Amino acid sequence: MEEQTETKKEESQIYALRTTANREDQVVDFVVSNVLKKKLNVYSILRPHGMRGYVFVEAGDRGSAEEAFQGVPYAKSLLDKTVRYEEIEPMIEQSKAVVNIQKNDIVEIISGPFKREKGKIVRVDMQKEEVIVELLETAIPIPLTLKLDSVKVIRREKDEEEE
Repeated sequence: MEEQTETKKEESQIYALRTTANREDQVVDFVVSNVLKKKLNVYSILRPHGMRGYVFVEAGDRGSAEEAFQGVPYAKSLLDKTVRYEEIEPMIEQSKAVVNIQKNDIVEIISGPFKREKGKIVRVDMQKEEVIVELLETAIPIPLTLKLDSVKVIRREKDEEEE
């Protein structure tokens, strides 16, 4: 199996596609649609969290990568140099670490307008990588839907888990 991976790495190249900042998700959707419609030689599309203005496209050749974003709003251009996998590997591995979060955990919000607020996990949606948090220090509980990497667990609520 390792041989196959090596062969594929030699066949494909990773290209950095410049985009308008904060429009990366939309660019990915349009590029995926283009690739499927035109049956292009594109193997994967990566939008690393926290990196604004770039999307990575793994394709068999530069022509396929360029054709993938033709006519896509907010997509600007490919960088001249290709990107080595080792350069983007840390961005990929990071998302795998955040999975140990459960209902009733007490968390601190670490990004966004509610940064430094504390809340209680009401629901965890691993498919969407989202959690619903109710803020603790408010008179009325306000449910917020946040990405998994926007919160960090500060305390486990053992009592409520056992019920």
